Amino acid sequence: MGNLSKYSLLDTISSPKDIRNFNTEQLIALCSEIREDLIEELSCNPGHFAASLGVVELTVALHYIYNTPYDRIVWDVGHQAYVHKILTGRKDLFFTNRKFGGIRPFPSPEESEYDTFICGHASNSISAALGMAVAAEQKEEKDRHIIAVIGDGSMSGGLAFEGLNNASSIPNNLLIILNDNDMSIDKSVGGMQKYLVNLTTSGPYNQLRYKAARMLHKMNILNEERKKALIRLGNSLKSLAMQQQNIFEGMNIRYFGPVDGHDLKNLTRVINEIKDMEGPKLLHVHTTKGKGFEPAEKQATIWHAPGKFDPVTGLQIKEEATNLPPKFQTVFGETLVELAKENKNIVGVTPAMPSGCSMNIMMEELPDRAFDVGIAEGHAVTFSGGMAKEGMQPFCNIYSSFMQRAYDNLIHDIAILNLPVVICLDRAGLVGEDGPTHHGVYDLAFLRPIPNITISSPMDEKELRRLMYTAQLPDKGAFVIRYPRGRGVCIDWKCPLEEIAVGTGRTIIEGDELAVITIGPIGNSAKVAIENINKKGHSVALYDLRFLKPLDEELLHRIGKKFNKIITIEDGSIKGGMGSAVLEFMSDHLYNPVIKRLGIPDKFVEHGTVSELFKVCGLDQENIQAEIERLLSTQL
Repeated sequence: MGNLSKYSLLDTISSPKDIRNFNTEQLIALCSEIREDLIEELSCNPGHFAASLGVVELTVALHYIYNTPYDRIVWDVGHQAYVHKILTGRKDLFFTNRKFGGIRPFPSPEESEYDTFICGHASNSISAALGMAVAAEQKEEKDRHIIAVIGDGSMSGGLAFEGLNNASSIPNNLLIILNDNDMSIDKSVGGMQKYLVNLTTSGPYNQLRYKAARMLHKMNILNEERKKALIRLGNSLKSLAMQQQNIFEGMNIRYFGPVDGHDLKNLTRVINEIKDMEGPKLLHVHTTKGKGFEPAEKQATIWHAPGKFDPVTGLQIKEEATNLPPKFQTVFGETLVELAKENKNIVGVTPAMPSGCSMNIMMEELPDRAFDVGIAEGHAVTFSGGMAKEGMQPFCNIYSSFMQRAYDNLIHDIAILNLPVVICLDRAGLVGEDGPTHHGVYDLAFLRPIPNITISSPMDEKELRRLMYTAQLPDKGAFVIRYPRGRGVCIDWKCPLEEIAVGTGRTIIEGDELAVITIGPIGNSAKVAIENINKKGHSVALYDLRFLKPLDEELLHRIGKKFNKIITIEDGSIKGGMGSAVLEFMSDHLYNPVIKRLGIPDKFVEHGTVSELFKVCGLDQENIQAEIERLLSTQL
């Protein structure tokens, strides 16, 4: 942490127990200290900023009211969980957040008993929390409370609705807190709304409801079905009186709110009033992303993960980009617009990451042809398939790790019909500080068995442009292009757009002693390593496979006939990826070289900088060079 001496309350906290004797004024003061410390810490150790500032009061209220960790708080995504970390024993380690060997970027039960479930991808909190609530019922833990905290963005994910649907149909006492910091679900304002919130969350009101329900049960008038009908009626009456509609009224889920998520006094009152109510409940809380830091309040998207900044002025500290290669994302965004201006059928699709993948460039220049579908990867793919079926040419950009959520959609809704959808997998390979939930290392392996799909990966930015151009040409079908987060290697990247023959690799360096086969940008590290080795008098060849499917069989035949030593290198899973494909090819065609495979090991890789993680996985330039030299010296 920063200068702890100036935080008179925060400095006294080592666990949530320490705040449960605080009075309201102390809790409010604590929130101010936490917010100040977050601003100070995240200004120099970047992370998810705006979302964390927005949930300070809510997080304090939850740990104040509930007996955590016995009571379970299930966070969705984890962008909003920094305050939770600070309150649960990691205050003095928070300066290591997201750093290699430090505390994890998102909550994980492997790190703390207060972290009840994994949360990296969106929309899983309701399902996981419902499972815990049902388990508590099964184990007769009547005093255990289960709370799911989900943001309005995550509510757009299909899994959230599957959880809601199930919560309405089985006995449970789950509390769902909808942290609404952007998308308004209702339009209710003014005195009547506040009156109804106070009424429906008040102790006397709910005591009366409970007594009436118990009496009607004894009289055999109120069975379970009639109880659900009454809940629906109550929700409908509230909706009518408040001039609002919400999606929960017909799901047998009691709805409360909306309440001000920054009014700590009222927030704690409401949660206390509803915490012991039977049956599933949803509390709708309005918060402001970036609360307490004016630049973040005004531009929440920019301040979601802003990097380093001046905590006083709010000015972001940008890296000096002069004479640096562009980011792959930038090349994608600019090339897509270039292609779309020539091909009127091209449309862009992204699930809630237009600025991250640079589709915002197309949204600005061609707004009617680019679509942000929200956190809904499966829908993004099937939506793209629907447009492709009717003659459009979608470019669907999804982060590699999130593509895992759309696997069925890719097979069922794209591949079977061989629809011309270009799937651009951004953040492929190791992504860095976001850790194992976000590393895009499985795509090569899980895509390879699917028929009717071309799988490619460019070695540099020029190759990305050429592959994008190729993918939108007629009769190319489903076409995957994977590329990493961050910068490439070409300053003069804006090359002519030319077709690459599908299924063709290329020779980067000629050689006779040993063949190195790579796919994607990792080939650049291999190139430097081989150049260093060849300066010592060796003759090592380098081949950029470029396509994992279809394989360049002519190239592989040449390699199989010429070399008895081969090394494959990929920034993807060593199980089932490019190296496995080369092994299969050599075996199927009765070639018998010694093959050493380098790739992501069969484990979940921790968080850290990309360069740190490449070294851990043996994929940095020095380790690649050492492995080549080792195989060169091996006697066969």
